[in-house]
Amino acid sequence: MTALPETASRAGVLSAAYRSLTLGAVALISLIAFEALAVATAMPTVARALDGLPLYALAFAGPLASGVVGMVASGLWSDARGPAGPLWTGTALFVLGLVLAATAPTMGVLVLGRLVQGVGGGLITVALYVVVGRAYPSALHARIFSAFAAAWVLPSLVGPLVAGLVVTHLGWRWVFSSVAVIAIPAAFLLLPVSRIVGRPEQRSQENRGHPARTLAWALGAALAAGLLHVAGQQRGWGAVPLLGIAIAGVVVCAPRLLPAGSLRAAPGLPAAIALRGVAAAAFFTAEAFIPLLLSRERDLSPTTAGLVLTVGACAWSTGSWFQGRPGQRMPPARLLRSGMLAITAGIIAVGATTAAAVPLAVAVVGWFSAGLGMGLVFPTLSVLTLELSTPTEQGTNSAALQLSDSLFSATVLALGGSLFLALLSRSSTAAFVATFATASCLALTGLLISGRTGARTKQQSPV
Repeated sequence: MTALPETASRAGVLSAAYRSLTLGAVALISLIAFEALAVATAMPTVARALDGLPLYALAFAGPLASGVVGMVASGLWSDARGPAGPLWTGTALFVLGLVLAATAPTMGVLVLGRLVQGVGGGLITVALYVVVGRAYPSALHARIFSAFAAAWVLPSLVGPLVAGLVVTHLGWRWVFSSVAVIAIPAAFLLLPVSRIVGRPEQRSQENRGHPARTLAWALGAALAAGLLHVAGQQRGWGAVPLLGIAIAGVVVCAPRLLPAGSLRAAPGLPAAIALRGVAAAAFFTAEAFIPLLLSRERDLSPTTAGLVLTVGACAWSTGSWFQGRPGQRMPPARLLRSGMLAITAGIIAVGATTAAAVPLAVAVVGWFSAGLGMGLVFPTLSVLTLELSTPTEQGTNSAALQLSDSLFSATVLALGGSLFLALLSRSSTAAFVATFATASCLALTGLLISGRTGARTKQQSPV
C-alpha cells in the first residue's frame, strides 16, 4: 500500500490528509514516554505500599524484556498483514497492562501488568514506524520522525513533577489509570490507519525465515535482557554468573533477530542498525550516571542535577527539528557524522567534570551537545532504515532498529553498572571516569560506523 497522494504531502504532516494520523501517533508516543517517566517517579511509593521491594527491579526489567517480544512480533505481523493489527492490539495490551497495574493487590500482579504493557508498547512503536513508511511520502519521513522525538520532550519536562503531585494528592494508582484513560481517545485518532494502510502489495521471499522460530529467539533475547537488568542491580560477586548467563543469551539470540552483518557493522542497513545500538548505549549509559555524578561529587540536589538531563532532552528536540525542517539539505552521512561527533564531545565533556577543577557549566554544555547529537542521529537512522527496506521488510527492519537500541543499551548499562560498583569501593573518581570513558569509547566507535551507513545496498523505495 502506497502513501497518500503527493499533492497532500506538500502541506506537511499536519495537513488535512495526515493530521489525524500524526496527532494520534504523537499522542501515543507521548503517553508511552510519560508513563515510563511517571512510573519511575511513583515506583518507590508503589513498592512500599505493596510490600514489594524484592520485585522492584523486575518491575523495570519486565517491560524492557517483554517489549523485545512485542517488537519482533509487530515487525513480522506488519510485514505480513500491515501495521493496523499490531497497532490496535498493542494499544489494547498497553491499556490492559495499565489497568492491571492500577488495580494490583500485590506487587506480583503489578509486575504482570508491566509485562503486558511492555508487549503492547513494543507492538505500538514498531507498527508506527511501518505506518510512516506506508502512509507518508518519503519527503515527510524526516519531519514525522522529528515529531516523534519531540513527543518525548514534554513528558521529560513535566512527567516526574506531575507524577509526584498525583502520587501525593491522589495516590499512586492514578498514575497508571490516568494514562489508560487518555490512551483510548488517542488511539481513535489512528482510525485512518485501517483504511489507508493495509498489507503490502507484494511479498518478498527473502529474509522471511520462520515466524515461530524468530519469536522463540525473541523470547530468548527478552529473558536475557531482563536478566541483564536484574543482574545489574546485584552487589558483589553474585552478579558475575548472572551477567555471564545474560550476556551469553544476548550473544546467541541477537544475531538471529538483526540483519546479517549488523554486529560487524557491514555497510548499508547493517551499519545503520548497529549505529542505532551503539549511539543509544553510549548516550544512555552516560545519562544514567549524570545525576549520581552531580549529586555525589558536586553536592547538587536531585532536582538541580535532573535539570541537566532536561537540557539534554531539549537539545535532542532541537536536533530533531533541525534535521527534519523543510529545506534541510545536509546529506544523511553528514548528519550522522556530525551527530556522533557531538555525542562524543558531549560525553567527554561531562566525564571531565569528575575533576573538581572543571566548572559545572562544562557538564551542562556537554550534555546539550550530546542531546543535540542524538536529535540528529536517531531520526536520520529511522529515515535511512525505511529507505533501505522494501515494503515487505519495513516492519522487520524497524523492529531490528529498536531491538538494537534496547539490547545494546541493556548490555552496556549492566556491564557499566557492574564496573562502577566494582571500582566505587576503591575510588569514586575512578568509578565515574571508567564509566564515562566506556561511554566515550562507544561514541567514538559510532563515529567510525557512521561512515558505513551509505545507501550502497539500497533496495526499492518504500513509497
